[in-house]
Parts: sequence; structure tokens; C-alpha cells
Amino acid sequence: MYLFSYRVIFRLSYAVALAVFTFALASHAVAQAYPAKPIRMIVPYPAGQGTDIMARTIAERLSERLGQRIVIDNRPGAGGNIGTELAAKAIPDGYTLVMGTTATHAMNASLYSNIPFDHVNDFAPIILVGAFPMMLVTHTGIPASSVQDVIKMAKASPGMLNFGVGSTSSRVSVELLKRTAGIDVVPVLYKGATAMFTDLIGERIQFGFETVSAALPQIKAGKLKAIAVTAPKRTELAPGLPTFAESGLAGYDVVVWVALFAPKGTPGEIVAKLNAEAEKILQTTEMRQRMVTLGYDPVGGTPEQLAAYVKSETQKWSQAIKEAGIKVE
Repeated sequence: MYLFSYRVIFRLSYAVALAVFTFALASHAVAQAYPAKPIRMIVPYPAGQGTDIMARTIAERLSERLGQRIVIDNRPGAGGNIGTELAAKAIPDGYTLVMGTTATHAMNASLYSNIPFDHVNDFAPIILVGAFPMMLVTHTGIPASSVQDVIKMAKASPGMLNFGVGSTSSRVSVELLKRTAGIDVVPVLYKGATAMFTDLIGERIQFGFETVSAALPQIKAGKLKAIAVTAPKRTELAPGLPTFAESGLAGYDVVVWVALFAPKGTPGEIVAKLNAEAEKILQTTEMRQRMVTLGYDPVGGTPEQLAAYVKSETQKWSQAIKEAGIKVE
């Protein structure tokens, strides 16, 4: 009887070991063959916005390294939630990626009451691509040239100044300014930077918050005027432009980031391959120079580091948004 039991146990152990080995071989084969067709990279914002610019920049180089075309799929709306939900519910086979942001993977969880996805548990983190500040801009007809000038204008005309916002991050930037400076201004919501810039240049609104990469072309063309950047340090692209903290608003700090994610359940081998290739791209001199030109600080790192960062950023913005009383419905 004991001999029989040992034989049964041995056969079961052998079967389990064989199954594990077979699965490992299959997973390895999948990773080796990947990608066998074009990859879709969802951008949950309009074309031309900061996230879109960065997504196209890295997609072009990642496509060269992987030997397959990466198609950018812009799915804007609801502060990035529409495109992000689409990615969360996609087949986890490595052929759908999403360029997530501070908004979609940190802020929105505290801003929106009913989000149809879990930004932590529904995604497989790949790599933190880069970080950058927002920029406060105004049309050339406004006499303000500093943050303190803007505050004085707002206090002189409570509820009369309009601030254009084309993303969750820009909305949070306005609300934090209201709270920190003790002013009453009106956020005017847009679906993206392009529509906001059109109204700002046309002087239908007075101010706007947007990413450095999206705002700089308008500034260089003389269509808009820059006031300050939201990061704790100045940007290399506009070293003469002060931060909000330098302008008298200590503690005002909004740094936006972009990161690559896949749907939860994407094979670990594929995630590792995408991380390795993206990391190599971010380490090249050409890419780092390109990102600095666009207003980004290259980051990189492992999927595990990105996962930890998302959790810490979620906690940080949850507290800040709650204290500021910001809510988006």
C-alpha cells in the first residue's frame, strides 16, 4: 500500500513539474516571438498634448528596437479616464499599452467618484518614462508678468479671471493656486491644450495651465507669455522663468509624469522585454537630449519601482486633493 502511495505521489509530482516546465517553455516562446504584429499604444489625451508628444517620441524608437510598428491611438475624455479604461479592459497579450500619467494613475482616483477601473490593480507597470512641470501662461494683452501680479489681479476682481485647463493636472494646478494664494478664479474646462490655446490666444480667457512641452511653441511664436513653472526647480528650457515657490508661494509643487503600462495579466516576460528596451532608449544621449528639449526629465527604472511610485503618488495627491476640497464629477 505504501509503495502504491509513493508511486501515486511521484506521478503527481512529475505531472506538476512537467506542467510547470511546459508553461515556462511556452512563456519563454511567447516572449521570444513577441511582438509578431503591430502594437497599439493608447494615449488618453488629444493629439498634440504633452502626453501625446512623449508617447509618439518613445513609440518611434521602441518600434525600431522591437521591429514592429507601434500605432498611437488617441482616446481623450473624462480627464484621461476613457482611454485608460479602454486599456484596462484590453486583452493582456502585450499588444495594447497605455501611456499613463499623474492624472490617470494617481490624481483621478481622488477626483472622480465613479471610475470604471482600478488604476493600481488593473495594470501591469512597465516603466516610468519622464517627469515635467506645468506652466502658467497668459495672452500677450495681460499686463501681469509674475505670479504676484496674477494674485493681485485676482484679488482685485474676485471670480472674474478665467483659467483654461485641458487636463486633470492643469485643473489641480488651478485649484491648488486658489487655495495656496487665497484667490477666487474660475477654471474653464477644455478637452485638450489645442482648444484651450485657441481661446487663450484669442483673449476669450485670461490664463491657462499647460505642460511645458505644449506651451513652449506658443511662447516662442510670441502668441503667449509665460509666468511661472509649477515644479520645485526651474526648467532647463526656460531657466529665467521662476517657480511658484520662488514667487512667494512656498509649498506649491505640481510635477507631472508619464509612464508606460499594460493591462493586468500581461505575461511577465513581455513586460520585462518592454521595460528593458524602453530603459535602453531612455539611456541614449539622443533620447535624453530630445526629452530635455521637450521639457522632460528622463527617469526609467524597473516595473517594481514604478508600482511603488504609483502607490506613493496616489497617497500624496489623495491627501492634497482632499485638503484642497477638489472634486470633479
